[in-house]
Amino acid sequence: MSEEELEELRQRKLLALQRRIDEEQQRAQMEQQIEMQKQALLKSILTPEARQRLANLKLVKPEFTAQLELQLIQLAQSGKLPIPLTDEQLKQILIQLQSRRREMKIRRM
Repeated sequence: MSEEELEELRQRKLLALQRRIDEEQQRAQMEQQIEMQKQALLKSILTPEARQRLANLKLVKPEFTAQLELQLIQLAQSGKLPIPLTDEQLKQILIQLQSRRREMKIRRM
């Protein structure tokens, strides 16, 4: 392999790496924008106490909390949720969700 071919190969690899880095940065920016929009919506939907409860829950159950946040936003946008949602109302929703989980039983035969 000649020096020119090696240099061309290096340039191609460098360009591919730069493209991948750019794509990852764009994806990270988009995710950050989506998260900021979600937090702004939650701020308008929830009282400060309810937001704090959700933040505490997020530390323990991040996947569950992410799904719950999306559900709360969808319910609020469709008008099926009182705005602002108080901490007491959020507690009731969490209790209902928790009771549904407990009803699932696995039987071994």
